[in-house]
Amino acid sequence: MGTVFSITVRDPGPRTAAALDRIVRRLHRIDAVFSTYRPDSDISRLGRGELTPDGCDPDVPVVLAACREVAAETDGWFTERPGGRLDPSGWVKGWAVEESADLLRSSGARQYCVSGGGDVQTSGGPWRIGVADPRRPGLLAAVLAGRDLAVATSGTAERGAHILDPYTGRPATALASLTLVGAPGTGIARTDAWTTAAFAMGPDRALTWAARQPGIEALAVLPDGSKRWTSGLPGHLPAGGPADWQAAVR
Repeated sequence: MGTVFSITVRDPGPRTAAALDRIVRRLHRIDAVFSTYRPDSDISRLGRGELTPDGCDPDVPVVLAACREVAAETDGWFTERPGGRLDPSGWVKGWAVEESADLLRSSGARQYCVSGGGDVQTSGGPWRIGVADPRRPGLLAAVLAGRDLAVATSGTAERGAHILDPYTGRPATALASLTLVGAPGTGIARTDAWTTAAFAMGPDRALTWAARQPGIEALAVLPDGSKRWTSGLPGHLPAGGPADWQAAVR
């Protein structure tokens, strides 16, 4: 998937080590099936017409169906074919985080954080989640806090302008980053896919769309470094956060 996963478990038990082994195997399997970097992956071969969906790993039709659902939910701003090339990574990365979190929960863990390439799923808490500053490497644009969080960020910090506007086929450049905080039960897979779609929308449309989604909050960082957010986002800021940010949201 071209990124790094990290897992923190605060309440490890006798089944935690085995669960972590299963997670590693599951992530490698997801990568083998869905990686667009690997010419032998099912998704690469499907894109070239060498396989049909029925001839792929059983997860492939499930993922493509989920992509179509998100496309409908976002008025076409999400697509599994950005630029005309089959690439469901906008769903797969968050889904891989969600799969990992489910395996931890099945092992008995209740206090954990799974992070993969800007997507974070937590259980229990409270947890503090840093949002990378897309303009200043190594620094944070914000810190979010809470319990049972699903936080996804799309932006230019790691891969440059890689998200395409599905209507024009050109890179979306009106935002530097966009972070969505999912409502409980939304899950990081859908939160991540929605973030990709909303980033492509640009700041005005993205914030208006996010404000209409029950329980979803958004933080937008514009190319000039200015920030905009939905009205409920301050509820996810930790007490005693940076003075300039706390002042801004008041």
